[in-house]
Amino acid sequence: MKRIESKIKHLPYSQESVFAKVSDLSNLEELSRRLPQDNEAGVSIKNMSCTPDSFDCELQPLGHVSMVVVSREPFKCVKMETVKSPVKMTIWVQIVPTGENSCKVRLTLDADVNPFIAKMVEKPLAQGVETLADMLTMISY
Repeated sequence: MKRIESKIKHLPYSQESVFAKVSDLSNLEELSRRLPQDNEAGVSIKNMSCTPDSFDCELQPLGHVSMVVVSREPFKCVKMETVKSPVKMTIWVQIVPTGENSCKVRLTLDADVNPFIAKMVEKPLAQGVETLADMLTMISY
């Protein structure tokens, strides 16, 4: 298992409003539209479809990915797992208040990868997690 954490991102929004946005996966479509096609991580998202509890897309360079929310801890954490993916993954979005109208967010990814390829995929996965965390700072809550 390979664990990757994003840098902590500070948001000028309340913990509650950030949780409301990230806990509804249908809001990911807005995020996917904001992803620059020439981003550093080389990540691109195509054919995305979302419901409040799941999303399905072509995520380059990984391939077809489907994830579902497996738990929501109100205002603190949203946990998602892959149901279809070349790599079994779990992602947590952790939200911690820093004031009445501010919070900090961190993404954590656990990827079930073979130890022999872990070093090869670590950098692209880390860049992808960081890109997703950066995207969370670009939207309005």
